[in-house]
Amino acid sequence: MNVGTSSHSAGHSKPQTIGELKRIPDFDARSSTLPVKNEIRRNLLRAIERGETLFPGVHGYEDSVIPQIVNAVLSRHNFILLGLRGQAKSRILRGLIQLLDPDIPVIAGCEINDNPFRPICRSCRERVAADGDNTPIAWLPRDQRYVEKLATPDVTIADIIGDVDPIRAARGGRDLSDELTIHYGLLPRANRGIFAINELPDLAGKIQVGLFNIMQEGDIQIKGYPLRLPLDILLVFTANPEDYTARGKIITPLKDRIGAEIRTHYPATIQEGMTITSQEAWTKRDSHIKIDVPDYLRQVVEEIAFQAREDKRVDRRSGVSQRLPITTLESVVSSAEQHAARAGETHGVARIADVYAALPAITGKLELEYEGELKGAETIARELIRTAVGRVFTKHFGEVSFQPVIQWFEAGGELKIPDDVPANRRFQQLCQVQCLMEHIAKLGANRKDEAAAAAAAEMILEGLWAHRRVGRSEERGFYAEKPQRLSEPRDRDNPNRPRRTYN
Repeated sequence: MNVGTSSHSAGHSKPQTIGELKRIPDFDARSSTLPVKNEIRRNLLRAIERGETLFPGVHGYEDSVIPQIVNAVLSRHNFILLGLRGQAKSRILRGLIQLLDPDIPVIAGCEINDNPFRPICRSCRERVAADGDNTPIAWLPRDQRYVEKLATPDVTIADIIGDVDPIRAARGGRDLSDELTIHYGLLPRANRGIFAINELPDLAGKIQVGLFNIMQEGDIQIKGYPLRLPLDILLVFTANPEDYTARGKIITPLKDRIGAEIRTHYPATIQEGMTITSQEAWTKRDSHIKIDVPDYLRQVVEEIAFQAREDKRVDRRSGVSQRLPITTLESVVSSAEQHAARAGETHGVARIADVYAALPAITGKLELEYEGELKGAETIARELIRTAVGRVFTKHFGEVSFQPVIQWFEAGGELKIPDDVPANRRFQQLCQVQCLMEHIAKLGANRKDEAAAAAAAEMILEGLWAHRRVGRSEERGFYAEKPQRLSEPRDRDNPNRPRRTYN
């Protein structure tokens, strides 16, 4: 998305005074110094007319969130994004920068980016009155017109609005009630731009009062000194919907002045999630060891997040961030990279074992309910991986019969594959299982690439274990899941009958 036009003509050096700015051929002071909401609205309409992608890098919101944001912007509304963690709220707000003009003229040295033709601070008004067309101007780029603040309980009025600067008053010999003694806060410094506040409910009530006052009336008070400051700002916010609706921390007058409430969401499909994860995860490493991550393994990683969001043992009010599959995929690549290095290989293929090696990237992203806390985060994470593998296995193989493979184990076959053996040795071991390699093509692998073939065969065995068709344990590896062969421990009520167990 590349919208907006510069305020000066192409091929000319940028004007340095108000007079030079006026003398530009075809210069339109009104369109070049539009209020920021009108400017963003104009540029958004141009982008839509040209068929440009709005908010590049944000996926899954094309038919839900983005149309609502477009409506809010076209209506010149301040708006709030409500959503759980990891739903690209901050990315969307920062994407608004691209709807600003490349640069705009401001009075040089002004703390609040005053419009050369409509200055609002007393200092700039006095300069323009004294110097007229000779008043120097500067050009403010779009990336400096976005100010973002994370709301925390310790944020003060001085941080957001401003405070009296006694040193400035002393140096200028001014009274403390003089407007020229004010040190402006973040909000006035965002004048003619975008001011974003993340986690709005965490902002103290008195700060919220200051916000809605300046949004509606343009009035602020600093140390009891009333000041009229009609700022030109687009105000945007983010919040967790639980905080917003349940805890009631956003004061009613501020809520009433927010023009649009837009709810974000997690990816609706596995494919959408995979697109986001592939975009954000660091998988293309600056290393001589090249690691491939098969598509089915990426599906498993994404499915883990989907399963976690549906699991009753995971706190749904907290949510499961999209950062879970992103960091998990990065850890999968790192695990595969480590195994390849130990085996002396320069090319590796990620395996299902690497997903289990990524457990620390999963457990830290899960906020558990009481039942989940009893079982422990690692146990829950392992169960989520198993369920995810089962879902992906079913997707690829459906009703395919693996009876010959299962019979091989039932005939006494066992298979345990060490982690750090070269891919060709793993391939040879897996080839011992009858008919196993006949199914790897459904996962996009073939025998010519031994590393990919071995990884696909391991995925099949893991899928059979996920569906309880074969057994698996750390000690034995894969084996036949046949209760009648188990000798210990026995059922307490019937010592002659073995107790069925699963590893």
